[in-house]
Amino acid sequence: MVGERIRSSIIEGGLPPGSQLHEVELAASFGVSRGPVREALQRLIQEGLLRSEPHRGVFVPVMSADDIVDIYLAREALEGAAVRRIIATARAATAYKALDKVVRSMEAAENAEDWKTVASRDLDFHTVLVASAESPRLERMFTTVISETRLCLSMLTSELQGRDFLVEEHREISEMIRAEDTEGAMAALTKHFDDAVVTLQRRGGDVEDGEAGEKAG
Repeated sequence: MVGERIRSSIIEGGLPPGSQLHEVELAASFGVSRGPVREALQRLIQEGLLRSEPHRGVFVPVMSADDIVDIYLAREALEGAAVRRIIATARAATAYKALDKVVRSMEAAENAEDWKTVASRDLDFHTVLVASAESPRLERMFTTVISETRLCLSMLTSELQGRDFLVEEHREISEMIRAEDTEGAMAALTKHFDDAVVTLQRRGGDVEDGEAGEKAG
């Protein structure tokens, strides 16, 4: 319960990047001892949603441009492996059915201008993609990198309405998988990630410029 509430606060922006977390304060706010809080913080550090800095404490990470590139580099490697396994092991039809369901849900959320749900379905799509490969080790590795992606998307939610082709990008990936077109699916996945990196880096630059302006003011 403690871990889930802290996780939600981080992802939803209640604890913005750079925030420091204190065991004593969290324990008091949750009405629990420090033990469960310490355990929850350690779990979130392992997931990449928190960062422990020696002699300083525990913080919500601030994602740099290099962090964003590295996260999507890892995701492309993991999800690319999932795509190749899905197609090579005759799992394409089953994977497409699950992925198409998520794409339809994403499209409905986009039509309703519910950008928070659009972001959530985006993560669901990629989680389903990796799960469809039926590789426990790929899924285990993906768990950490998708948690760090959540931090990125908490910055990106307000930008999603500027990405007119977001639903179509996901639909193209799923259609390529259905067609068992490995090369096409990989190309669509790479383009999707490249677009996300550019948008996230632009958003990060805007935030830094804003903070610099506030300090100058």
